Amino acid sequence: MFKQEYEHLAFFKGMSLQQLRDLEPLFEIRSFSKDQIIFEQGQPAEYLYILCSGEILVRYKPYDGPPLTVARILPGNVFGWSTALRRTNYSSEAVAVLPSEAYCITRHQLVSICDECPETGKIFLDRLTEEVANRYRNIHPQVLSILSGGMESNDDHPGG
Repeated sequence: MFKQEYEHLAFFKGMSLQQLRDLEPLFEIRSFSKDQIIFEQGQPAEYLYILCSGEILVRYKPYDGPPLTVARILPGNVFGWSTALRRTNYSSEAVAVLPSEAYCITRHQLVSICDECPETGKIFLDRLTEEVANRYRNIHPQVLSILSGGMESNDDHPGG
């Protein structure tokens, strides 16, 4: 069922039937209603998610400013990767923009896939690494723009 229903998701594309079978028992599916907060910034990082349907916004709240949308998650994309990075807490919040469904896997299960099925674990971690790297590349211009905008407005105020 896992392969038939979600092989169209970019994260799983190209995985063998055996690799998908290795992963299937480790994931559970969760549903989220529109505007539901999936996790909050600072909350313990327990799950990694792969979006199946819907749309999720990932927002970061700096201590001295309004929340910033740092990612728009579409089906096949990953969110909640603080868990995979072995962070204690989520560094941002995730909220469903539309009714959504996602596969989720715990930190413990992430470790177990690498121990129990090393080949599948390596492919899974390689894909996760690509997702994280792409997200950072996409965030960089956005943060640079925000910082540049802040500096330009400070230039208007001497001593600001």
